Amino acid sequence: MQTVESATEILDTMLGHLGFAAKIDPHETPDGPCLQISSSETRGLIGKEGERLDDLQYLVNRILRRRDPKAPRVKVDCEHFREIQEDKMRDELRVIAGRVKLTGNPFQMRPLNAYYRRMIYNILADDAEISCHSPEGDDRLKRITISSKIPPTSDS
Repeated sequence: MQTVESATEILDTMLGHLGFAAKIDPHETPDGPCLQISSSETRGLIGKEGERLDDLQYLVNRILRRRDPKAPRVKVDCEHFREIQEDKMRDELRVIAGRVKLTGNPFQMRPLNAYYRRMIYNILADDAEISCHSPEGDDRLKRITISSKIPPTSDS
């Protein structure tokens, strides 16, 4: 697939300019193409809480979309960091959604980038009792509010 080859080339060039020696393994996931980085310098590539990985992914997709506006989004991961974070997020969302349904009180998530906000919307999309919204605007990080569509039941 041309998109994956282009994205791999873009990422490899960026990593080279940044001074990182890394192996890039492209593969397909249910969410689309993913570029898995293997390197002895994972901490430097991932950054604090994954922000460098987020930046790399953002730049790869911006460059890719400039070349081909219809290119699919490409996920950039390093040593399965995102995979682990996504599993933690799914578990956390199950607990939060259960609490919101039980109490009826909305819950505001920590500030998240577009990638994680999209993931939350997709995870909770099939839950008929929960709604999600985030503020309008161009901010890179936004807080999603998770609310109940159904008022809580009182057992008294």
